Amino acid sequence: MSDSSLRHRKGEITLSVRGADRQPLTDQAVTVAQHRHTFAFGNIGFDFVNLVGGRGPQEGADVESFGGTAHLDLDRLGELWLNLFNTATLPFYWGRYEPRRGAPDTERLTATARWLAERGVTVKGHPLVWHTVQPSWLLDLNLDEVEQLLRARVRGLAGGFAGLIDTWDAINEAVIMPVFDNGDNAITPLARARGRIHLVRLAFEEARAANPAATLVLNDFDLSSAYECLIEGVLEAGVRIDAIGLQTHMHQGYRGEEYMQQMLDRFARYGLPLHLTETTLVSGHLMPPEIEDLNDYQIPHWPSTPEGEARQAEEIVRHYRSLLAHPAVQSVNYWGLTDRGAWLGAPAGLVRADGSRKPAYDALEALVKGEWWLPPTVLRTGADGTVTVEGFLGDYAVSVGDRTARFTIDATDTTGTVDLS
Repeated sequence: MSDSSLRHRKGEITLSVRGADRQPLTDQAVTVAQHRHTFAFGNIGFDFVNLVGGRGPQEGADVESFGGTAHLDLDRLGELWLNLFNTATLPFYWGRYEPRRGAPDTERLTATARWLAERGVTVKGHPLVWHTVQPSWLLDLNLDEVEQLLRARVRGLAGGFAGLIDTWDAINEAVIMPVFDNGDNAITPLARARGRIHLVRLAFEEARAANPAATLVLNDFDLSSAYECLIEGVLEAGVRIDAIGLQTHMHQGYRGEEYMQQMLDRFARYGLPLHLTETTLVSGHLMPPEIEDLNDYQIPHWPSTPEGEARQAEEIVRHYRSLLAHPAVQSVNYWGLTDRGAWLGAPAGLVRADGSRKPAYDALEALVKGEWWLPPTVLRTGADGTVTVEGFLGDYAVSVGDRTARFTIDATDTTGTVDLS
């Protein structure tokens, strides 16, 4: 708790602790423990779709569609995942979610989202609008039909999952969308004809109309000035953005604290929360630096190595420390728990392909559930029945014997009352 760079992540509350008779518990030993971080420590939950929802009943929704952790059972995957993360991103890629027109994979995604929510996980959907992983049945339609169906999809997902999934990557990678040339899709021609801002407006306004309470993210991997220009154009057009999504897949090596600080400062100037929506660090050899599009690096086997795992563990600590030190960062979403089925086959997971924990998992655990966590701690109330608790922003419990009450440490309320009845 001594790291001054994380002061903005901490808070203090003075609780009035009352007993069953609603009288102050004076000079009483109480146990206080943290249960959840306010900060969104996230990871993708793609593998849960198969394990909770079962195999997809339709073409395009097989075991490999949503990850490759089929060798882990639900209990083991849940144990590893829920130990570190409180926010899950679920896949709603149009081509996989609705490979046959009119037959979406609603049942499996709903079951998975409910399973996660029942365990206290905040669920996010990814993405509402994207030009990649598109259904082939869109290709023969004219632009007006494509736009009409896209609008219906956005409304249907944002409205249909409201209350269960209230955070969405509203549009993904809009900077490249009109000029994307790596495969046919129906969204690129729409973006080329009607413009990026038109597509961004469509995504945000349709989603917000369907779920006014939703948190909607503009997400991109292009962290150049082109993304800044798009953000400025969207804001000037009057489109309301709730958060700026920043992708940092670092298959070519950790970019360093200086780079991250400067990049975060550039995007924080818009006064919006920053979501690190997709981040990875590899535990094997690094992708050659001359590769411009990470998708161009396709090799049959990319092993995790002891040297790479040591480097990944060190870098995960540096990366997360620097991100939490920046006050604009609201969430960090690591892109994959295990190496099995990882994006591009990279050894980017925190767990090896056989399900064993890498040093990076242990290092992140030492931060999230160690240095940045309040374990069960005995405190004593004063003569007035109050006790002061300091900790990272989040949800806590105070207990005496078998009597427990919940409370929250946040950035605004410094006093509160709990009844141990």
